[in-house]
Amino acid sequence: MKRLIIIALALISVQGFAQQDRKERPNRENKSQRMSDLTPEEAANLQTKKMVLHLDLNDKQQKEIYAMNLENATKRKEMMAAFKAKKEDGKNERPSKEQRLAMENAKLDHQIATKAKMKTILDKEQYEKWNQAQGKMKERAVGMKKEDGKKRGDGPQKK
Repeated sequence: MKRLIIIALALISVQGFAQQDRKERPNRENKSQRMSDLTPEEAANLQTKKMVLHLDLNDKQQKEIYAMNLENATKRKEMMAAFKAKKEDGKNERPSKEQRLAMENAKLDHQIATKAKMKTILDKEQYEKWNQAQGKMKERAVGMKKEDGKKRGDGPQKK
């Protein structure tokens, strides 16, 4: 009888711990929110420093990549401001097929230009390392998009 009570208490306590909610850290913000608060210069500086650590860049490469990162960060900040203004005005309509095609073409042209520019700035080994990192980021982004749309219980069923 004594053992039965001890086992029952153990099972109840284990069940209580298993259902305990995980608490978020109160002062922890979303990473994208923290990054959007940065100025283009700060964002370019951080990105350049990360690339220096990852690719072991020399001074000349650092300056060229900083200029490229600053240009990208400025464009990104302008686009975010335009989207935010549209949203606040209530004119946040879905773009037409032609507009979506134009935006996608512009994005791909920018990626091609960035890749070509990086190929001229970096040496062969650094470029390969950068290219691999870009591929990993793209895979992660695709995986996050897929997970974002999923709900619990979705997906292939086992037979």
